[in-house]
Amino acid sequence: MSDLIHPSAVIEEGARLGEGVRIGPFCHVGPEVVLGDRVELKSHVVVTGNTEVGADTVIFNFAVIGEIPQDLKFNGEKTRLVIGERNRIREHVTMNSGTEGGGGVTRVGDDGLFMAGCHVAHDAQVGNRVIIVNNAALAGHCIIEDDVIIGGLSGVHQWVRIGRGAIIGAVTMVTNDVIPYGLVQAPRGKLDGLNLVGLKRRGVAREDITALRAAFQMLAQGEGAFQDRARRLGAETSSDYVREIVDFILGDSDRSFLTPG
Repeated sequence: MSDLIHPSAVIEEGARLGEGVRIGPFCHVGPEVVLGDRVELKSHVVVTGNTEVGADTVIFNFAVIGEIPQDLKFNGEKTRLVIGERNRIREHVTMNSGTEGGGGVTRVGDDGLFMAGCHVAHDAQVGNRVIIVNNAALAGHCIIEDDVIIGGLSGVHQWVRIGRGAIIGAVTMVTNDVIPYGLVQAPRGKLDGLNLVGLKRRGVAREDITALRAAFQMLAQGEGAFQDRARRLGAETSSDYVREIVDFILGDSDRSFLTPG
């Protein structure tokens, strides 16, 4: 056995390991697992099911990755979990494979940080550079776009979409869609503004931030239904960032929106 694989680890026949994979004590890797180059499993990690883990991802102690969905409708069908590159998956994290009714694949992008105890449920679609803080949970079928931060002890309801660059405060229950760059906080999840700190950190131009602020005010205080305000906003704006919010609001959704209030 390779010096990079601890002798107490169980690597089932059929598992495929890339170059430079490190596997620590008492890990278990299932027969359908694919670990990309330089993936590292610390001790007591379980990676099972039809699961692919991208290069340079590190999975910490006692994480369970690729187990079957926590869905009573699941009947043993072949589904998958696909995890991208350079993720940091911390202690006790759980990520489940998909369901046939939800498309069959749970997908996690690149460069994410999944802090201790958080959960990614079946059929969730998680983008790049997402941070999920300790003990937060995504329910089934959620869509989490790029650069989202979800605060500790928060929960995201099934089928909810969270737009790019949004931030969810700690101890928040999110039951409705969140616009891109939105700031959500309070126990029952209220849209309280924009993630201005995140926008500035990413170097978004001042004129775009000004346009986003004006757009938020129109969505919060304009006349008519929320979608009608968004349509008017789309007809008037020249900002790509505002257009992104408009397209998100007018896109397909299984949930209503958190609206400014």
